Amino acid sequence: MLKIVERTRLWFAISLIIIFAGLISLVVQGLNYGVDFRGGTVVTVNIGKDFDSKEIRQIAEKYDPQSTVRKIEGNQVEIISGNLTDEQVPKLFNDLKAKYNLTDKDLLSTNRIGPSVGNELKRNALKSVAVATILMLIYIWIRFEIKSGVAAIIALLHDVLITISVYTLLQIPVNSSFIAAILTILGYSINDTIVIFDRIRENRRTHKYHDYTTLANASITQTMARSINTVMTTLFTITAIYILGVPSIKEFALPLIIGIISGAYSSIFIASPIWVLWKKGEKYV
Repeated sequence: MLKIVERTRLWFAISLIIIFAGLISLVVQGLNYGVDFRGGTVVTVNIGKDFDSKEIRQIAEKYDPQSTVRKIEGNQVEIISGNLTDEQVPKLFNDLKAKYNLTDKDLLSTNRIGPSVGNELKRNALKSVAVATILMLIYIWIRFEIKSGVAAIIALLHDVLITISVYTLLQIPVNSSFIAAILTILGYSINDTIVIFDRIRENRRTHKYHDYTTLANASITQTMARSINTVMTTLFTITAIYILGVPSIKEFALPLIIGIISGAYSSIFIASPIWVLWKKGEKYV
């Protein structure tokens, strides 16, 4: 039987170090918001043939060193910039036109996203996370008990904070794909936690264990192989998507990779130990 709960301080310390470093980075340099949040310009061009994104990025960086380039359906490209002015867009397109022998009709669209759209997206993202968290708390409360629900929600918040910490430490751009990935992570992580709590409930009914620590350790040990197999299978798929996918898919896959690893960790090393700490004041029945 694995002794997980006995090393609770170690597991908490690992998480707190990462989260604390992320919070410091958040205060010092903040999140690197993408154009979806801070506003900017999205230029869509039909190249009409296969192209090297690096070459287009070199052209775009002449006008905005922080611009990003992503290939979309067919042989089209999106150039996303937070600093590109209306006067620079024609110059940028003329450079692409000369490089790839394009015509005027190959400039498909130029969309300017205002900061107000980004602020609305932030509000909607926070609302989505809050609603999802509350509904999951209610579900676990009904299915198990309120203490299991709170422990699971703390583990979910842990996963969100870890993912945000990694993003702010590495200054990875945060965009709408990040929000979709966070909601996916919440659903994935709670699934692992429920499996462990369900085993705890089943083992508790057998009366084979005489304290909450042993009960939790036994339940975690019994579900460990299932958790690892599920995580590894999912990670292989998501990592392949990240390595081989187009940039728009990579923006969704990267936070998923971070969140899935964090979710597996929190289900085993955070949620169950929190539940045990809370239950220790009660008589074992």
